[in-house]
Amino acid sequence: METLEKDFKGTKISGFLALFIIIVVLAASIWSFSLGYIPLVFIAVCCMVLCSLAVLGFMVVEPNEARVMVFFGKYKGTITDNGFLWVNPFYYKKKLTLRARNLDVPPIKVNDKVGNPIMIGSVLVWKVKDTYKAMFDIDTSSISGVMGSVNNYIQSSNRMQAYENFVKIQSDAALRQVAGMYAYDNNESKDGDVTLRSDNGEISEKLEEELNSRLAIAGIEVIEARINYLAYAAEIASVMLRRQQADAIIAAREKIVEGAVSMVQLALDKLLKEGIVELDEERKAAMVSNLLVVLCADEAAQPIVNAGTLHQ
Repeated sequence: METLEKDFKGTKISGFLALFIIIVVLAASIWSFSLGYIPLVFIAVCCMVLCSLAVLGFMVVEPNEARVMVFFGKYKGTITDNGFLWVNPFYYKKKLTLRARNLDVPPIKVNDKVGNPIMIGSVLVWKVKDTYKAMFDIDTSSISGVMGSVNNYIQSSNRMQAYENFVKIQSDAALRQVAGMYAYDNNESKDGDVTLRSDNGEISEKLEEELNSRLAIAGIEVIEARINYLAYAAEIASVMLRRQQADAIIAAREKIVEGAVSMVQLALDKLLKEGIVELDEERKAAMVSNLLVVLCADEAAQPIVNAGTLHQ
């Protein structure tokens, strides 16, 4: 991601040092004011006014937090150093958080690769990567008022809400784009194709790439994105459920028949090898038929025991 962010190169000192200087100047101004000498009184009043303005230059930068410095509409850089700092009070200090944030995208209805309507949702982890783009390339409703901690807090909350709305809208678009590139399952696609149900990581990577390409304009980076909800739409859910059940029954039947045939073959080989009984082709066919009925039946078979001879 190409960044337009730059470090703040202006005057920046420790807030404790600036606070000490302001206290000393105020104390000297009060002492000069008490003398009653007109020139000293004028100087004292000017110092008090300057100290009042200087108080606006204090700020606290917490870990994983940044302050975008704007001087009368011109971007001057970003401060990411933590601590209690003082800068020129005429700088507009816009607060931004660099912490990772979660977004749970509610399930939306889309069409998969073969046109089936499905419900799909995702969850992603994102954070601000470029403070310049994040601050100046996303439009938010302006809040009028004087500079101050309350106004900064309101604008910071408004900015975070703008990020979330922007990320949510772009996430919906990216999810629709990626979901349309894959089938829901292997019922209508080749067995070797990656599907939404059999994702091995390819779909998550594709979703992350799509999101990063869309959110790069806002200086936002997606750390992780994954599908957390996947189902057929309500109008076809019952039909697809019966289809899945039929596929499961067919697959189970294939396994049962395969096992029954191997068991019948084993029984015939054992009888022939041990020489227990000699069967002609007709009797072998009858035995195979009976064994397959017993082994492949849904319920326990009720065989009739022949009490006569072998051929009666």
